[in-house]
Amino acid sequence: MNTIDLRLLSVFDEIYKTRSVTAAALALDLGQPAVSVALSKLRHQLGDPLFVRTSNGMEPTPFGDGLVRPVRAVLDALDEVLGHRNDFDPATSERTFRICMTDISQLVLLPKLMKTLRVSAPGIRIEIFPLSQGTASLLESGGADLALGFMPQLEAGFYQQLLFMQSFVCLVSADHPRIRGALSRAQFEAEDHVVVNSSGAAPLVLDREIARLGIARRVALQLPNFLGAAFVVEQTHHIITIPHRLGEMMQHRGALQLLPVPFALPDYSVKQHWHERYHHDPGSRWLRGVISGLLLASPKP
Repeated sequence: MNTIDLRLLSVFDEIYKTRSVTAAALALDLGQPAVSVALSKLRHQLGDPLFVRTSNGMEPTPFGDGLVRPVRAVLDALDEVLGHRNDFDPATSERTFRICMTDISQLVLLPKLMKTLRVSAPGIRIEIFPLSQGTASLLESGGADLALGFMPQLEAGFYQQLLFMQSFVCLVSADHPRIRGALSRAQFEAEDHVVVNSSGAAPLVLDREIARLGIARRVALQLPNFLGAAFVVEQTHHIITIPHRLGEMMQHRGALQLLPVPFALPDYSVKQHWHERYHHDPGSRWLRGVISGLLLASPKP
């Protein structure tokens, strides 16, 4: 084999990212039969199945795993040569961006982001993944374009931008019989609490500091995410301690009191992170600019 159609390499790369012929076809704006034919040609030329069907999707063979880095090097070099990195137009693009974020970011950012995109980039599609131990691998492989949150574990090869510093507040029902306009440490320790065990920094920072300070907290309810927390607190006499920006949003949508935490808690940084291979990509740069503009422009706690 002396030559190969570079379009076949794009098909290989997208199947590797998505583990799906159907998803690859959607990302490449091709029909599924065309992607299947391209994969068949590539298998024949390289003399290897490249991918096999499993319960988890199209998993690469050992040969396919070894091929991904040189294939991406070729595609990146081709983009540079042809100047594709300079012609992204959000108004006409139909690109799908994949973002890793916490449920807090989904509540605070996504409504603003989708409203902005509807006006300035109506063809852009967004796919959300939760933050996890695999986030770094997703960013490195191209399976995700961006990650939002507090992720000090990301090391060499990643860029980051500080979006804002996050602090904590307490939420209680507006008609709480014992808490009116202020919250003391004694009240904090005497009342029942709702706690959230979600991805992201907030629960970890909060639990660590409460333990370090020796604060008593009687947990009445544990939830896997923040989505239903405000509704529970509004209808009960429980307390929840949450990030400030989320607390402000919840207060505006329910009969709730937003109160300072009655002891010192550290702020933590919320950043957007991306891999160096997408640092100069114009689409990724545009998306990072949109997100930073939305969050940096928001009132700081």
